[in-house]
Amino acid sequence: MTTLDPRSRAAYRGWSDLTIRNLFVIPTILFLIVFNIFPLLYSLGYSFTDFRASTKDPVNFVGLKNYMDLLSDPNIWSNFTITAQYVIVSVVGQVVVGFGLALLLNRSFPLKGLVTTLLLLPMMLSMAVVGLFWKLLYDPNFGIINHTLGLGKLEWLGDPNIALYAVALTDIWMWSPFVMLLSLAGLSAVPKHLYEAASIDRAGRLYTFFRITLPLVAPILLIAIIFRTMEAFKTFDLAYVMSGQPTTEVVSIRLYKMAFQEWQTGKSCALAYIVLIMVLCITNVYVKYLNKAKER
Repeated sequence: MTTLDPRSRAAYRGWSDLTIRNLFVIPTILFLIVFNIFPLLYSLGYSFTDFRASTKDPVNFVGLKNYMDLLSDPNIWSNFTITAQYVIVSVVGQVVVGFGLALLLNRSFPLKGLVTTLLLLPMMLSMAVVGLFWKLLYDPNFGIINHTLGLGKLEWLGDPNIALYAVALTDIWMWSPFVMLLSLAGLSAVPKHLYEAASIDRAGRLYTFFRITLPLVAPILLIAIIFRTMEAFKTFDLAYVMSGQPTTEVVSIRLYKMAFQEWQTGKSCALAYIVLIMVLCITNVYVKYLNKAKER
C-alpha cells in the first residue's frame, strides 16, 4: 500500500472536499435551470409572438408589438396605478405597525416570548385562508368589524372607493409581523452604551430615536421594505379572493385574466416581463439607498 506524503494527502483531501461540495451544488443548479431559468427564457420567447395556448394555430413572430400594445393601453396603466396605490398603502402600513410593535417588544416583560410568537402567527397562514377569513370579518350583515365599530352595514369590499384599502389593511395585518421580526433583530443589535451616553447627556426620547435608533435600524428596515415591496407588487391571492371590484384589479389579476381567461399567452408573457422589469428597477433604487445607509 502506497503512502502519500503530507502535501499530497492535503491536496487529495482538498480535491475530495471540493468534489463533495460540487456534488451538493450541482443538483441545486440543475433545479434552478429547469424550474427557473428555462421557463423564464421560454416565456421570453413567447412574449414576441401571438401564441395562444387555447388553440393550435401556428405561432407568428410579432416582435415588440405585444409590448407596445400593452404600454399604450390605458387599462393596463390603470392596473399599474391601482397596484402602486396598493403597494404604498400596504408597505407603509406594515413598516409603521411592524416597527411600532418591535419598539414595544424591545424590552423585558412577562410572557414576552409567548406574545411575540402569537404576533407572528398571521404570517404563517395561507393567504387564501386569510383572505376568506377577513372577507367574513368585513361582511356587512354579520361581520364583526362593522358591529364593533358601529358602522352599520358599510360595504368594505363592495364599495369601489374603499375596497382596495380594505384588502391592503388585511395585508398589513398579515405581514406586519415580518417587519416586526426584522426590526427586533435590528434593535437588539444597537449598542447599549449609545443609549447610556445619550442618557448621561440628558437627550430626550425623540432625539435618541431619530439620532440613534432609527439610523442604526434603517438598513434592516430597508431590507424589510425591499422584500415587502416586491411581494406587494405581485400580490394576487388576497385581492382575487376578497374582492372582484375593478378598483382592486391589480396587475397580477390582469395578468391572470389575460393568460387563463382570454388566452392571450404571448401578450401575457410580455406583461409578465414588464412587471419583472418594474420590480427590478424599484428594487435597484432600494438597494442604492441601502448601500448609502450602510456607509453612514
